[in-house]
Amino acid sequence: MTCVGEQGWDAEVLVVDDGSTDGTVAIVKRWMQVHPRLHLVKNPGNRGKGYSVRNGLLQAAGEIVMFTDADLSAPMEEAERLIAAIAAGADVAIGSRWMDRTRQTIHQPLYRQFFGRCFNWITRTVMGLPFKDTQCGFKAFKRDAAQVIFRLQTIERWGFDPEILFIARKLKYTIREVPVTWGHDERSRMSYLKDGMKMLEEMAVIRVNSFAGRYDAAIAAMKDTSSMVTPQVKKVVKVGAEAGQ
Repeated sequence: MTCVGEQGWDAEVLVVDDGSTDGTVAIVKRWMQVHPRLHLVKNPGNRGKGYSVRNGLLQAAGEIVMFTDADLSAPMEEAERLIAAIAAGADVAIGSRWMDRTRQTIHQPLYRQFFGRCFNWITRTVMGLPFKDTQCGFKAFKRDAAQVIFRLQTIERWGFDPEILFIARKLKYTIREVPVTWGHDERSRMSYLKDGMKMLEEMAVIRVNSFAGRYDAAIAAMKDTSSMVTPQVKKVVKVGAEAGQ
């Protein structure tokens, strides 16, 4: 919220709580009393990162919507780089940790770098995605693009990033990859073995859905997306959505 004020953004921040059992909700509610543009949405239990991001972005009401991980590994000031890419004509702007490694302030352990790069190579090969970094939790969208992409999303956990990029390319949206400042957070709860295997399984599901024509059928059913309206929470986000669990 400090960044929003300092940058002079006309923005609200929506925190999505994914069934947390710690003090997250109480902390957010306390800060909401100080910051009228900070709002909370609670998922119906623990549904996963993909569900949380979709739940937040489909509530977003601004012309540009974005999400960032709750650990703020990419400082919020870096949002200017994504906003600039959209202002220059992109429908989707994705932060990248690997386009300019000199921007990494805290590097991942070598084993995480190895598994991360291997997964990215597999993702690019299997999904046909040309991006250096599909998994960075720092992405922005024109609102009309987000309303279509996230309505077509089916993956609700870690593997949702490749799916939304796959859908965006299928819809022929313009996607720009942007190098961002980023620092590894040791508190990351992702397991490269357990969650990595699940993500590979989810990529297989995406490919099966594509080969079966399920995305094409869903897209064809959206003959007019201009009138799509998502029921809003009591207070909604205008620019940013932050997912936490």
